[in-house]
Amino acid sequence: MIPKIILGAGPYATRRTIGYLFGKGRANEHIDPHLVASWNGFAPDPGRSPHRDPKDAMAQLVAQLDQPVKMLGDKAPKDTVWHCPVRAAPEDPILTDAQWADIARRIVAAAGIAPDGDKHACRWVAVRHADDHIHIAATLVRQDGRRPERGYDQRAVQREARKIEIDYGLRRLKQGDGTGAKRPTSKEHFKARRLGQDAATRDVLRLRVRRAVAAAADEAEFFALLEATDVIVRFKIGPSGDALGCNFALPADTNDKGEPVFYAGSTLSPDLSLPKIRNSLATTSSEPATARPGNPWHQATAAAERIPHHLAHDDAHAAQGQLVALGATLDLLPATAPAAMKAELERAAAAFERATRSRITADLASTRTLRRSVQAIWRDRPQERDGTGLAMLLDAALTAVAFAVHWHRTHQHTQQEAAAAQALVHLQIAYGQVAEPILAVLAQRTPSDQTKRRFAHHLQEAVPEHAERILNDASWDALATVLAEAEAAGHNAATVLDQALGQRTLDDAHSPARALTWRIRRLGERHAPSPRAQAAMARSTAQRPRIPTAHPTASVPLQQRPPTRRR
Repeated sequence: MIPKIILGAGPYATRRTIGYLFGKGRANEHIDPHLVASWNGFAPDPGRSPHRDPKDAMAQLVAQLDQPVKMLGDKAPKDTVWHCPVRAAPEDPILTDAQWADIARRIVAAAGIAPDGDKHACRWVAVRHADDHIHIAATLVRQDGRRPERGYDQRAVQREARKIEIDYGLRRLKQGDGTGAKRPTSKEHFKARRLGQDAATRDVLRLRVRRAVAAAADEAEFFALLEATDVIVRFKIGPSGDALGCNFALPADTNDKGEPVFYAGSTLSPDLSLPKIRNSLATTSSEPATARPGNPWHQATAAAERIPHHLAHDDAHAAQGQLVALGATLDLLPATAPAAMKAELERAAAAFERATRSRITADLASTRTLRRSVQAIWRDRPQERDGTGLAMLLDAALTAVAFAVHWHRTHQHTQQEAAAAQALVHLQIAYGQVAEPILAVLAQRTPSDQTKRRFAHHLQEAVPEHAERILNDASWDALATVLAEAEAAGHNAATVLDQALGQRTLDDAHSPARALTWRIRRLGERHAPSPRAQAAMARSTAQRPRIPTAHPTASVPLQQRPPTRRR
């Protein structure tokens, strides 16, 4: 249940609000508008007044609501109307008028508008014109002439909404921390429908601005990308002539004067103000525009594989920075993916967007490699033989998102935890779409039984704790194939396998065989070392004590560990 407080000012604020609530709506969406509750229980109801003109009833209702305000004259407050829509979730049961009336009384009491038993409280009404929501409108002068004590009323009504959800068996929303993006209003949704848009302008702009931030190497490229996606930018210029902020608009979304409707970046999302955009761009703009030599898919995957370590061992600011970089990666992946899986990747990015912000300030210093590599993938679209690069990166992203769920849980970020968990579901679907065909083709080229026994023997010696799972995994044949292909390319299969095992623990992998398949595929595509170098690596590996494969959060009780994810 989502309550949202809107304040109205001006001599006609009450008339405008009541006129809207009992009108047809901006798209004839108001059906049977009527009162379900009021401050005295018998206020005039313009929606259901069979023996009087609705306009007269509306004028009488406005006059009664405004009476305490008019009594103050010039001493009346600037904001005179308190307007609070309260909306149930689409899957919630349809509530009766009596149930909505009870909810309205609880909301105005929690907000300090009309505390229980206070006969001199503010005057208010609750209007229903749809199955799933009501509007509460109140005037902000008590009947004794004093102002209502409504400090932190938004937090108070949110807390009461969480209790109402429990009492009425409604969908229970997660407690927020003030870092969530502002939701589109009903007015914005209806306008988007009239314009033929799939989403409200606010959501469209947030997505385009986020992608431009993720893709741009510097500020100039950021604004060029916005222009290329039909986003209009208007700057807020300070006395010095410098840009202090910027607003964004879509050409088709105009007001009644035909002018574009602009949204400040900070109202699209708390991390899209101009100063925060500049801070994010500074992470990559300090390097040359060209990417480092090497395969950007491999570089991005290697960087993404380090995110769980950062989340488990770095301070909170550095960990938060890793989540920002992971969100930027997910924002750009749909543009690099085959058409069949774009939709799931876009859903994953949209869900994880909420998991990239918290009250913890992000330190982006350690995220440069990941962001530059993903930008190179987005910009250059490097050709792949079979989509293996995307599969590798998604495999690493799945583990990173699973750790993000756990990290947010330990920091009691309930909304962010839920968002990361939802993103994980979409990523698993997309990963299956790209990885399953590749693994199936690899399995068809599996080497001889003798070769597989040799690989199995080394596995049993190197990782006895995982060997049985790997050998019984459906992806074992694919793993054996990439080992054989690495060997054919001049690598020592045992050395490559040791390198893959040493990159990260397998404890968190749902399928260790798949995890090793992608690692060895990546290692196998590198130039094979010379025989002398191979001998030196073999001696080094033999002399180096094997690092225990303990999970970085092994000391955490089982129920608190990161959720297992599919590979």
